[in-house]
Amino acid sequence: MSKEPVAVTGIGQTKHVAARRDVSIAGLVREAARRALDDAELTWADIDAVVIGKAPDFFEGVMMPELYLADALGAVGKPMLRVHTAGSVGGSTALVAAGLVAARVHGTVLTLAFEKQSESNAMWGLSLPIPFQQPLLAGAGGFFAPHVRAYMRRTGAPDTVGSLVAYKDRRNALKNPYAHLHEHDITLEKVQSSPMLWDPIRYSETCPSSDGACAMVLTDRAGAARSPRPPAWMLGGAMRSEPTLFAGKDFVSPQAGKDCAADVYRQAGIKDPRRDIDAVEMYVPFSWYEPMWLENLGFAEEGEGWKLTESGVTELDGDLPVNMSGGVLSANPIGASGMIRFAEAALQVRGQAGEHQVDGARRVLGHAYGGGSQFFSMWLVGDRPPTS
Repeated sequence: MSKEPVAVTGIGQTKHVAARRDVSIAGLVREAARRALDDAELTWADIDAVVIGKAPDFFEGVMMPELYLADALGAVGKPMLRVHTAGSVGGSTALVAAGLVAARVHGTVLTLAFEKQSESNAMWGLSLPIPFQQPLLAGAGGFFAPHVRAYMRRTGAPDTVGSLVAYKDRRNALKNPYAHLHEHDITLEKVQSSPMLWDPIRYSETCPSSDGACAMVLTDRAGAARSPRPPAWMLGGAMRSEPTLFAGKDFVSPQAGKDCAADVYRQAGIKDPRRDIDAVEMYVPFSWYEPMWLENLGFAEEGEGWKLTESGVTELDGDLPVNMSGGVLSANPIGASGMIRFAEAALQVRGQAGEHQVDGARRVLGHAYGGGSQFFSMWLVGDRPPTS
């Protein structure tokens, strides 16, 4: 039996900010869920199951929060499933929900991911002791900075590339009302003169710490036919993982990322991603990861990703726009960040992305990664249902 086509008919986000003191976690997630239901013109009664995801529980200090969030998400008496794959969890959560629809287990599923970083300290939560090493890693940036340096050495990329990405994404964020950082006075010079945190990563080339949530309504062909607005159709989706550390691991371009992208392209019939895909919402928490992932995902040959960035290809009006919404660099509620990439991809093909809409976007990739570049989740959505 063939898989049931999966459609995105509702999308909802909160305004991502440093601290949402006005709501509890339950209030935060309900806000995003309510907006997704309103977009789909559905009620809580129309939802068959809920799939929820977030980053590690110690980020807020609430263990298994999904248990107390069931009521807020209309899940009392309904199946509810929790997903966790570190920073990629938002994408993985959406894919688990999509799998339930594709397998005809449920007809309509609400999927949601969130983070309330203001109730924790993620920087030190990510600074875990490593056996037999001095505890010198401060946050994720301390872990990833050496991999950025390795990329620069391997490719000969000039040290200005990271600032170009950050400048682009912060300008894009000004067109996205949900983005956390709205730096109206941003200039390339300000990015390049910001303090160095983890050489070569500067303060303005890093993601913020955000509170926020994102939700989507996923449904089958019958549900899509009842949608008041054009749906986004899932053309391919995949997850891959690999250990954080193993002999021969390539931190610059992890094999799991390559394999995950290849599987998505196979499902969607993509032969040449550079030509066949119109835009990308890519998980870039530190600006240098744009050129690195351009290569990992097959949009550029090895060593050539930084040239796409430098030449303006990834600008909002470029040949392959990347992070039209401002990306993770402009809003980072960690548990939701991957789902925001997936949701923004769906908004593009639905023509609902507002000021950051890419004209003629028909196929858009959503991408997320997590942990020590060990978890990957991606989906490709289109404006038309899959042909098979």
